[in-house]
Amino acid sequence: MGLRKKKAKKLAIIFIALWLTGCAPFTENNIIEEIAPITFLSLSKGDEGKIKISTIIPPLSKEEKSVMSQEVSLLKEGVREFNLNFYQEIKSGQMRMLVINEELGKEGIMSIINVLLTDPDISLRIYLVIVKGNFEEYLETQLDKQENLDYSFYRMLKHYEEKNQGELTVVNLHEFKNLLYTRYSDPYLPVFKIENDAVSYEGTALFQNDKLVETITSFNDRIFQLLNNDHYLKILPIPELEVVLGHVRSNTKVDIDTSLSTMTYTVNIDSRIEEYRGEKQLFDPKDLEDLKKDIQSNLEKQTQELVKKMQELNVDPLQLGIHTLKPFSKPMDEKKWIELFEKMDIKIDYQFNIEPLTDSNAKS
Repeated sequence: MGLRKKKAKKLAIIFIALWLTGCAPFTENNIIEEIAPITFLSLSKGDEGKIKISTIIPPLSKEEKSVMSQEVSLLKEGVREFNLNFYQEIKSGQMRMLVINEELGKEGIMSIINVLLTDPDISLRIYLVIVKGNFEEYLETQLDKQENLDYSFYRMLKHYEEKNQGELTVVNLHEFKNLLYTRYSDPYLPVFKIENDAVSYEGTALFQNDKLVETITSFNDRIFQLLNNDHYLKILPIPELEVVLGHVRSNTKVDIDTSLSTMTYTVNIDSRIEEYRGEKQLFDPKDLEDLKKDIQSNLEKQTQELVKKMQELNVDPLQLGIHTLKPFSKPMDEKKWIELFEKMDIKIDYQFNIEPLTDSNAKS
């Protein structure tokens, strides 16, 4: 895995160098009436090893829209086929999203990422998204029902990225590239599910190098947001305890012993109780302390299971390996780190500062 990443990193450096030069020997056609700046591309598995590439034509226009698809061997070939079948020239300079089908993600997307990195017209800020289900069929059924459907999807991702609410994972091309090519890290992407003519957030896809190996959902995904993404959740429901925590902020600390056999993962939480429907009397200090212990025990158990799953998958999206780095010491080989990580005894420790239920309308 480490050798592959080194080679890929060298290729990425070359690609980025070419991207930065941005020199082209031919004059580009940018006459407004003759171009169609697409806002997204959707990729899925085609027949006989090909890639099915789809988009909405024309984008951001008052004209009647349709979904255009082509099955191609190469990504750039798909854009060429679009140009041969549409009266305007397709331009990728305004592209905001790349939607990748889950099945294609499982086969590996490094070649796709490298194509994006070498295209000087494509911004490193475009969002990458995994979808479960047939996204093309969803677009077909929703074109007449939702105006600017593609742009609305983009605005939702942008909202959660800017507000740092931690409700869902948001990753752009630049961030994915760094996670893919940096030592001691594995990428992750948001997953959306197509079901009953609707699209909804499903969870976070974990990658081993460039291949999707697992999707974490529901409560595990919310823990992931606390540990790694925004370190913040607006609300955290814990149904087993009939309690909802609000404005949950986390700070993590990692300690690895000198033998590299044991790790202590400490999570400090600041939060407040937003809702409680259990039997404890929260105005009683003893009952409140008991509830805190129950919450602590619940989150430690759930986090332990999540990290154990990462160990079994040999993935490190939390970038725990960087904590093996020492001043003036040679970095550990990434393959060796994964072997140690898989067998490591990891202890999870939550420390809480929780405010009890209060009357926000009470006068001081």
